[in-house]
Amino acid sequence: MDPFMQAAIDEARQGLEEGGIPIGSVIVHDGRIIGRGHNRRVQQQSAILHAEMDAFENAGRQPAAVYRDAVLYTTLSPCAMCTGTILLYGIPRLVIGENRTFMGEEALLTSRGVSVEVLQDSQCIDMMEGFIAARPELWNEDIGS
Repeated sequence: MDPFMQAAIDEARQGLEEGGIPIGSVIVHDGRIIGRGHNRRVQQQSAILHAEMDAFENAGRQPAAVYRDAVLYTTLSPCAMCTGTILLYGIPRLVIGENRTFMGEEALLTSRGVSVEVLQDSQCIDMMEGFIAARPELWNEDIGS
């Protein structure tokens, strides 16, 4: 297992343990994690703290050149909000744990030149399938359904 995807999965598990939605993300630059996060909408009563947004927030202010040379790992295909942030900061490469339980804006990302790799990782799939089955109302709220 890629250690950076494992770090994103660890973030997702932490979110689940906190009573939130099990999605995790890390931003990697020069072979090290500069930002990590997990979906904290429930925990923080937030409208926007998806995993990717939390990872960007925790990375703090970075020069544009850092983001243009970074890789974002996320356990689930990114929604429109997170996709917009990825495009805004010029992240060139995205590694996604899975897109079976939710297909985000991958077509938009690739159309804008972002390299997208989907792993269909069984840990990511199992975690989301279990969560969606157990908490469908919370999942639907998170994705705007």
